[in-house]
Amino acid sequence: MPAVCYHGGGFPPTQIDWSRLIPLLGPAAAAVARYEGVLAAMPNTPVLLSPLTTQEAVLSSRIEGTQATFGEVLRYEAGDPTAASSEAQVAEIREVLNYRAALREAVALLDDLPLSQRVVRAAHRRLMAGVRGQHKDPGEYRRIQNWIGPAGSGLEDARYVPISSEQLPAAMATWERYLHQDEPDRLVQLAIAHAEFEALHPFLDGNGRLGRLLVPLFLFTTGLLSSPSFFLSAELEARRDEYYERLLAVSRDGDWTGWCAFFLDALTRQAEANQQRVLAILALYQEKKSWIIAQTRLTHAVAALDALFERPVFRSSDFATAAGIPRPTAGRILQAVRAAGLLCELLPASGRRPATLAFPELLNIAEGRPVF
Repeated sequence: MPAVCYHGGGFPPTQIDWSRLIPLLGPAAAAVARYEGVLAAMPNTPVLLSPLTTQEAVLSSRIEGTQATFGEVLRYEAGDPTAASSEAQVAEIREVLNYRAALREAVALLDDLPLSQRVVRAAHRRLMAGVRGQHKDPGEYRRIQNWIGPAGSGLEDARYVPISSEQLPAAMATWERYLHQDEPDRLVQLAIAHAEFEALHPFLDGNGRLGRLLVPLFLFTTGLLSSPSFFLSAELEARRDEYYERLLAVSRDGDWTGWCAFFLDALTRQAEANQQRVLAILALYQEKKSWIIAQTRLTHAVAALDALFERPVFRSSDFATAAGIPRPTAGRILQAVRAAGLLCELLPASGRRPATLAFPELLNIAEGRPVF
């Protein structure tokens, strides 16, 4: 079967069947708005949603074949020497951590810049730093033809061939302009922008992860969300084959409407799932905040609780620094929360090695199932 080639001249699409999309637009907009209502009411969003951001990084990387788990990533970050058993496993964990760092990099730049090629290239540079693909011109558009196909295959066996490198700069400029156009619907605009970015495949590596990272950035910069905290990869990972097929059909068949319908449905489902998890985290935080204040009666109790939410897997010796509180106070709080069963021990202390502790209730919410 011949490869599908990039849809030259087909972007932005001029033919969208709005009659197919209108029934999906209301539910999608309502689901995103309900989710935003929860986000806007949440105190210290980056801290409380830190586990969900890490889980999103895990799932987005998994779509590309990375096998690192949520637990492995958190244990590695905490300094647990048993978190990874091989260099290959460490490399995959670092890819996940880079995804999260790339999001932070982009958000910091958005303080002074619009969502743009400059932001995208900086995020890509951070995404690829020190991992597989670090020698493939991080932050620079490719200067050769690439393709998508079976591992190790040549161009002759490609399933999809993106735009040529010579045409890429002009195409990316068109894509950037489209991000800031006034379109009939912002969510359809996001769907089209995501599909076009994946179709262009502007970098030699990391395109899929970066394209998904653009989803929360777009929702944030357009004011649909007050925080760049939207976690779409769970839905896309669950429907991976359909996700890829719908993207391919854009170039193969010009089926922008089918892709937009898929994306709006995925966005609706994920917004609802995100809302439930965020509400569960918020309820847990409020419950434990009341408990820890009453239980410890210490000035730094809330700061300690925030540290547990931001780093739900940690070494006991690092807790005081992470929470920014005096070490004696940190020791008393840790003793209280461990005695109450709030934490579990992933790795016991041994000699000079501190214990690795985890906050299982929070981790299980982030995972969406009992794991810890």
